[in-house]
Amino acid sequence: MKQHEQWTSKLAFILAAAGSAIGLGAIWKFPYVVGTSGGGAFFLLFLLFTFIIGFPLLMAEFVIGRGAQKEAITAYRILAPGSKWPWLGRMGVATAFILLSFYSVIGGWVTLYLYKSVTGQVFGQDYSALFGSSISNSAAVVLAQFVFMAITIFVVSRGVKSGIEVANNIMMPALFVMFVVLILRSLTLDGAMKGVEFFLKPDFSSITGESVLFALGQSFFSLSVGISVMATYSSYLSKEESLPKSATTIVSLNVVISLLAGLAIFPGVFSLGLKPTEGPGLLFVVLPAVFEKIVFGQVFFVIFLALFLFATLTSAFSMLEIIVASIIKDDVSERAKWSWIMGILIFLAGVPSALSMGVLGDITLFGKNIFDSLDYLVSNILLPLGALFIALFVGFRYPKNKLYDEFTSGATVGRKSFALWLLLIRYVTPIVILIVFLNQIGLF
Repeated sequence: MKQHEQWTSKLAFILAAAGSAIGLGAIWKFPYVVGTSGGGAFFLLFLLFTFIIGFPLLMAEFVIGRGAQKEAITAYRILAPGSKWPWLGRMGVATAFILLSFYSVIGGWVTLYLYKSVTGQVFGQDYSALFGSSISNSAAVVLAQFVFMAITIFVVSRGVKSGIEVANNIMMPALFVMFVVLILRSLTLDGAMKGVEFFLKPDFSSITGESVLFALGQSFFSLSVGISVMATYSSYLSKEESLPKSATTIVSLNVVISLLAGLAIFPGVFSLGLKPTEGPGLLFVVLPAVFEKIVFGQVFFVIFLALFLFATLTSAFSMLEIIVASIIKDDVSERAKWSWIMGILIFLAGVPSALSMGVLGDITLFGKNIFDSLDYLVSNILLPLGALFIALFVGFRYPKNKLYDEFTSGATVGRKSFALWLLLIRYVTPIVILIVFLNQIGLF
């Protein structure tokens, strides 16, 4: 049955889009990048670039999706008939497939650690050794990855309203509540203010050219832009809703979550005299040591892992959704079947990544293991290229009169706001993305 689904409200759309944006980038990657890139000064750069780079890109995907009222591939076909632009939608679908295949591995790690923390198998260990042994345990990581994907498939198979919307309406408010609980506990630790100072007090002497490029990259990687996920989500949005207001809300929520993540993590790290520059191991190696030393630490660590799992799942929903939506083409009767088919295929495609820390650890591509190779392909090549082409499509191929109508539909913004956004998306954003891209592949 052909029926283009719709969100039941603007709030439902915002929570779903924010859930897609708020994932590993905001909660896992952001704190350790801050820790290795200058603390508060980096955070200010991130804020600046998020609003002048991330926001225009998010708006670009919104006008594509809602303008066509179709999923990504069909949207480009409607907006640019007879052209090659639908391949940009196909590229987004392919990128989402690859991304979810190894993203689900990290989701599996979080699931595994949540299980271990609930059953009392985490505290009192050598945390570095525990992390290494956990991710190299082939059976455990594959099973955990399957559980993570099964949850994702189940939610997406139930549809936009009954599945994705319901899950996000529960998980996103819970995410904020859990963060507040953690922050209140974190800020009461002895020496916690040193962590707050590190995180929020700018020290521009520590900023390097590499830090600036990191902030640029983080500003659009953290918003789920570049693979047309937001184009698909916005296609379910009513024409009466204001796209600029929705985009501003989502960008602001992403910044707030990044801020909350830093306030939850750095006070504890500094309170215990640990290093904020731990890197990716910050979550699985440093944080257990932090929580172990505080009253009811095991409970708080379970809460942290639960909220991290929620954030990871809400991003996974959006990745699977763009794939399923591109196949079923509004035929809701096919949704459940294709959700399970594509979800299982993604799981199977992700198994080599899950095993690349263990039995397949000796297999390398361009000097990296399977997991790191796919991460590099997506993060350093496909996402920047996707974001670049989306900016160029909206800036130069999308009919300008239709672009203005879509930008202002349901909104109170005028021509000046539109002109500023169009200037950014046409000239500033592509140049910045190109700089980031060339840096990512080592040519800048």
